[in-house]
Amino acid sequence: MISGASRGIGLAVARNLYQAGFSLSLGVRDIEAMRKTVEDWDTSRVLISKYDAVDKGTHKTWVDTTAEHYGRIDGLVNNAGIMQPVSVDDGEFNEKGLDLMWSVNVKAPLSMTCLALPHLRKCGSGRVINVASLAGKAVFGNGVGYSMTKFAAVALSHATRHGGWADGVRCTALCPGYVATDLTSSIETVSLDDMISADDLAELVNTVISLSNTASVAELIVNCRPDIVG
Repeated sequence: MISGASRGIGLAVARNLYQAGFSLSLGVRDIEAMRKTVEDWDTSRVLISKYDAVDKGTHKTWVDTTAEHYGRIDGLVNNAGIMQPVSVDDGEFNEKGLDLMWSVNVKAPLSMTCLALPHLRKCGSGRVINVASLAGKAVFGNGVGYSMTKFAAVALSHATRHGGWADGVRCTALCPGYVATDLTSSIETVSLDDMISADDLAELVNTVISLSNTASVAELIVNCRPDIVG
């Protein structure tokens, strides 16, 4: 299961795993647009479902539909995320934007994990990847809101790893720096050519979920420049 699979990191992960032979369940807001994106893929290995991070009803429906369609759930990639401007210098900070980030970046992955975990336990080698950020390991500048949610995503990853360990569930917090997607298209301090390729991240996701239960990667930090982390 991959949330936010219609573009950026999510689409790159979906494409990589599909080419590797995985069967996929893709959670997106626009089902028809996603169908056009993957129209050349084998439909017997691709399920497309409605997923809206702020609509918990779609979370349960997606998990239930996936379990019914495939008879099992082996992995969950919590990729969907947003960035809103929230700074300590805002005066009256952007509370609406912060609440939205908490809903999408933290509460939604927690909801999806809770719903999928019983299925992941059953398979004996369940995998969860939470796409966090380097901003979840260090705070850069005064943009506090995004970092707050990504620090929480890392915490969720460790809690999931501990909680599911005895049943073979392994969880990784993927913490990249700037990734060349539409989310970072307005960044001026680093050029798109110097940012991490979404395809490289997808290859790392493939590697992590394919490892045995005795090789758990708790955090995966990926840099595109000599940052203070990693």
